Amino acid sequence: MALDLARQTVARWHSPHLDHAQLLAAAGIEAVILEQPDEAFSRAAAARGIETLPAAAAAGVSTEGLWPGIRNGEGGRRRRDEDVASASREPWVDANGFRIACERALHPERPAVLGYRFQEKDRVVPFETLECGLIEARVGGGNYLLDVEPRYRAALLAGDAKAKEAWQSLGRTVAWLRKNAGLFGRPVIPAITVLVERGYSMDEIANLLYRRNGSPSIRSAAAPPKPDPARIQVLVAAALRSVPPAAWEHAAAGATVVTDAKPKPEWKLLKKEEDRSVYAAGKGQVVAYHSEIVDPSEFALDVIDILTHRRRAARIWNANSAIAVATEGAGPGESLLHIVNYGRPVEEVQGRIQGHFSSAVALRPEAPDTDLKVYRRGTTSEVFVPGLMRVATVRFRV
Repeated sequence: MALDLARQTVARWHSPHLDHAQLLAAAGIEAVILEQPDEAFSRAAAARGIETLPAAAAAGVSTEGLWPGIRNGEGGRRRRDEDVASASREPWVDANGFRIACERALHPERPAVLGYRFQEKDRVVPFETLECGLIEARVGGGNYLLDVEPRYRAALLAGDAKAKEAWQSLGRTVAWLRKNAGLFGRPVIPAITVLVERGYSMDEIANLLYRRNGSPSIRSAAAPPKPDPARIQVLVAAALRSVPPAAWEHAAAGATVVTDAKPKPEWKLLKKEEDRSVYAAGKGQVVAYHSEIVDPSEFALDVIDILTHRRRAARIWNANSAIAVATEGAGPGESLLHIVNYGRPVEEVQGRIQGHFSSAVALRPEAPDTDLKVYRRGTTSEVFVPGLMRVATVRFRV
């Protein structure tokens, strides 16, 4: 059987023992990549429906990525208060959902699979962060080759209660992701659309727009979408080696294009600010920054302000360590709000999605599907999700 990197749950595993096969099966692992072949383990794994593969099976998989979760404190340790944001401080979340989106945009011909490894020996991370890596990849339409970091592996094999609890949670989530696979990787509602190409600055802009919950649609600069100002209201064409001419067609049609490229002489200056100028261009506008983007985080907030909060595709409250993405649904008259939580469990999450809907259901690995009351808020629909562990998908229907 050939390895299906797009769909199978795959883990890297070293120094295998016969007893490990049952442990891997309990988490829903379907294939294991071994550094060295082990015939006895392979037979035990096969008896439990697990395929064993050589390290070469992961050749070509992107190794870019940061270990997901909250980064703070000395030695990477998480402080007790770090999930709580304030006006002066907010948790810093390492996440890779944007990488999956970029991989899919830039390489549509292949599965978007991440294979980053845990490299920070002095950093202590919660066991459940491994689960976050799989969730963010699958929700975005890709996959992650699970790399059980050394401390987690040692605790798991020693029977540590917390490690076993996290492993059971991983197995439950694997089953949930498999059951709801048809809801993931669907087109993002493109209110904010970002053109991307390979490059650090561009990656960081996409990253921070995700982290700031801008819920951006990521598209290749080599194949820009056609103008549709009713849906693509803000097009980001910044930090590119060359802005494709098709980007300016979006402004002509009535959208706002945000760029750091030099303004065109035919544009009419409307307003000049310290760091940017606003021009009329056709039926729309161009917001042109005077120099290259040096602070992607502030830039992401600027882009959201240009769109306005009223027109945002998605918005969440009470979950400072979560990232939300709004996508099209699996059927007509349906939209989806995906929320991935990188911090501690949240008792209740307030969420909004663009559009008016009459019903909503919250899907979570740890709870039965839950009907939610829907409140109309301007052009959006609002719900309250009663509890968020690692991930929730809210299915809205008209």
